[in-house]
Amino acid sequence: MAILFSAVTLFTLGSFIYYWDTPLVKANNRTVSFILLVSIFLSFLCVFLFLGHPMDITCLLRQTFFGVCFSISLSSVLGKTVTVCIAFKATKLGSSWVKWVSFKVSNYVVVISSSIQVLLCVTWLLVSPPYVDYDHHSYSGKVIIQCNEGSDIWFYSMLAYLGLLAAMSFVLAFMVRTLPDSFNEAKYITFSMLVFCSVWISMIPAYLSTRGKYMVAVEIFAILTSCASVLGCIFLPKLYIMILRPELNTRKIIMQTKSIT
Repeated sequence: MAILFSAVTLFTLGSFIYYWDTPLVKANNRTVSFILLVSIFLSFLCVFLFLGHPMDITCLLRQTFFGVCFSISLSSVLGKTVTVCIAFKATKLGSSWVKWVSFKVSNYVVVISSSIQVLLCVTWLLVSPPYVDYDHHSYSGKVIIQCNEGSDIWFYSMLAYLGLLAAMSFVLAFMVRTLPDSFNEAKYITFSMLVFCSVWISMIPAYLSTRGKYMVAVEIFAILTSCASVLGCIFLPKLYIMILRPELNTRKIIMQTKSIT
């Protein structure tokens, strides 16, 4: 499944590069969209770190690599949402938001938001790194070899920060979801973040109630489902227009709105 989703992501990324200079891609912040697609692709690939026999290197990397990739994805979604908010505030006559349109706020949002997660994960690895653990107690007569996260506080802090980014994206997108715009991403971001949050909220109790390979399976399912929701909700409508309805991908339509490249 991870291979299939990775292939779909690569196809979407290739399509965006091919249609790079078209109005649809420009209108939806193409640089941040590119970063988002790459981070989604890496998020799908990080699933392979959870598979197979636990080793020191995979235990060290799997949660931190997943956390960083996911934070870049959610930071990109947040950046795109902020862009939509600024774009519509700037359309009002005499608005002070006009000066922010050319400031590329979304780029700074992506860099700053993802850097916080990188700092958190690096600190986690330095203070209490994950390691291979041998569980002799969960099942009588059996030894379960699994990755111990080292510190539950750092692990759940990483997840909590991802939840914060997702919640901020959802709230901002929900606020501007009904604004008239042929290429308004807010409604798609709203639904994708709703699915994302629902998946991870339901994942936590299931994760805590399982052990061994079942715990890993729960997290892999959450990663694949949440990444697929972002990919499907945000990018499939664009693929539909670019490939099947190219007549909608024109400057005439784009000029109906105030867009940001």
